[in-house]
Amino acid sequence: MELSDYLVVVRGGGDIGSGVAWRLRRVGFPVVVLELERPLTIRRTVAFSTAVTAGDIVIDGIEGRRVASHQEAIATAMHDTVAVLVAPEIPDMPVSVVVDARLAKRNLGTDTRQAPFVVALGPGFTAGKDCHAIVETKRGHDLGRVIWEGSAATNTGVPGTIGGASEDRVIHAEVDGELTWDAAFGDSVGREEILGQVSGSPVRSKIGGVVRGLLLPGPVVKGLKIADIDPRFDPTAIHHISDKSLSVGGGVLEAILAWLNDPEQ
Repeated sequence: MELSDYLVVVRGGGDIGSGVAWRLRRVGFPVVVLELERPLTIRRTVAFSTAVTAGDIVIDGIEGRRVASHQEAIATAMHDTVAVLVAPEIPDMPVSVVVDARLAKRNLGTDTRQAPFVVALGPGFTAGKDCHAIVETKRGHDLGRVIWEGSAATNTGVPGTIGGASEDRVIHAEVDGELTWDAAFGDSVGREEILGQVSGSPVRSKIGGVVRGLLLPGPVVKGLKIADIDPRFDPTAIHHISDKSLSVGGGVLEAILAWLNDPEQ
């Protein structure tokens, strides 16, 4: 069995989807990441979606590069690089595995007919109906666990706790408007410090920490997640894939290898 024979499409190149793509590319799977023209990624320093606007990005030693067509995507994926393609739907490619890493908390059209093996991340899916397997994304004892029957834990709407902070580490837009930033990735900020603005309305940090997530500047709507503060004050962490992303990526790798070992399970 040559892993290079199994093309994997990962829908969503945010930090979690990138952890999945990184794990799979690291062991030899060719990987194509599908993204939006304007990605909604916050942790852009560790997301292959950044290649959409930057052209390319290297994450922990693995390069992601934007491509213009599905033909170029296949060629790029076969040469040790994660191909990043802007595509709202799965292109006509010889796909073996589809991973829905969009983390929409609901099914946006994923089903088992899209590929011989389909994996979904987090809540909103039923294994055996919408997909063949689900990987748990909720922090805790089951993070990264592969689910072959049933669903992942229900979305609570409360971010996982990091460094003692949960909801306060994530910042949402308070108004509609044009987002601009004064802060930069890796900056140390204090509580109530102004990070930027949305059409004149200041965006403030709720806790002290290191800026690890900033949405691309541009138009936003009220309630959209736009920033993330890491209270652990480690500026080097913004350049490395998180423990959560690696755990979820490991779960996807386990699911795919289990399927390859026993396609009828």
